[in-house]
Amino acid sequence: MSDLLQRLRGRGWRLTSQRRVVAEVLDGDHVHLTADEVHLRAAGLLPEISRATVYNTLGELVALGEVLEVSTVGRAKRYDPNARRPHQHLVCSGCGTVRDVHPVGDALGDLPDTERYGFTVGSAEITYRGLCPACA
Repeated sequence: MSDLLQRLRGRGWRLTSQRRVVAEVLDGDHVHLTADEVHLRAAGLLPEISRATVYNTLGELVALGEVLEVSTVGRAKRYDPNARRPHQHLVCSGCGTVRDVHPVGDALGDLPDTERYGFTVGSAEITYRGLCPACA
């Protein structure tokens, strides 16, 4: 059973066949699929699954905090099931490939107090951009 399915079961989330297939499609390291890619793969496993069901399920998973919604400039949102381990993203400016990266350091701690402007900072998102080997 995938890590995402285990987490959802642990939360008591009702796993219909449609929800299960969406979670199975999202399973794996460095998975950052668009909603349309999730639908295409899910339909390969469960042909009757609708695009609306996939979008609704992704929305529920994001609201639950079990999947991260990753926005990349000028491209469709992507969905990342790696919501439990802190990480940042490396995005190819050419093809849009997204990879999880784990930089050394503390993004919150690296922001000086003088640059916080009185904010209580709870999280930081850093996106590294460049070209993957195929696009370089």
